[in-house]
Amino acid sequence: MRNLPMDCLRSFVSIVELGSYTLAAERLGRTQPAISQHIRKLEELVGDKLILRDSARLELTGAGKRLLQYSLRIIELNDQAISEFINPSVSGKLRLGIPSEFAVVLMPRILGQFSAAYPQVALDVQCVLSKDLLQDPSRYDLILALQEWPNSQQPGYLKTESLVWVGSDDFDMRQYDEVPLVAAPVPCIYRARAEQVLTENHINARVVYTIPDLTGIEAAVEAGLGVTVLARSTVPTKLRVLESSRQLPDLGSVGINLITPHAPASTAVSLLAETIADYLVTH
Repeated sequence: MRNLPMDCLRSFVSIVELGSYTLAAERLGRTQPAISQHIRKLEELVGDKLILRDSARLELTGAGKRLLQYSLRIIELNDQAISEFINPSVSGKLRLGIPSEFAVVLMPRILGQFSAAYPQVALDVQCVLSKDLLQDPSRYDLILALQEWPNSQQPGYLKTESLVWVGSDDFDMRQYDEVPLVAAPVPCIYRARAEQVLTENHINARVVYTIPDLTGIEAAVEAGLGVTVLARSTVPTKLRVLESSRQLPDLGSVGINLITPHAPASTAVSLLAETIADYLVTH
């Protein structure tokens, strides 16, 4: 019976999360040739190519996408089993800074799962705009933040996320002469990108409602007051993604970074960072 080595699976998942063999090696404390060897070993075991490499980016093959799902489940089960024995040693208070839209996505799923696995860790979650989080990172043990322009070479880079226009189910832009924008206050990255794109395309717009948290933005958009901009993975189920058009141009993308301000990170911080990264890279 063949077995999939855990260290090879961790290398594989890290490459996918970080988009780089070099960054995966740095995360795991190994050399780049060792990481490459892990991937070759997995490809030999499954009998198929997993990752396609070109000068610009890495891309998973069909087999790679299937193995990624198994890898995440295997690693999660392994870590849950280990946590049954090491839970007593993982404790303390952890300060997590996170934008409100990601808190809505992560809290019910990932943070709940983490708290159940490590009940001795007290989570202090603060929802703040990304730019405010990054102004004084020392206040937090772990920061999930948006970067205005994706850069895989930045410390903590996780993934690139597309930005989308979001409206209510019955919103019809054709009924408006100017884009009615619902947004958080300046310096919100979403607001800045919307205003930049609309200005560059000579499209009239007006901020009709300003509120700092996602719950208020969601309520205003659902009520039909206007449209907003969000990262695609954070769009609430009550709202819908609006297709790009002449009046609503393509918004481009942002980077999602997971930053550990204090080194070396504690065991609790490392475990939470791994949990969040594993979720975000597959959603």
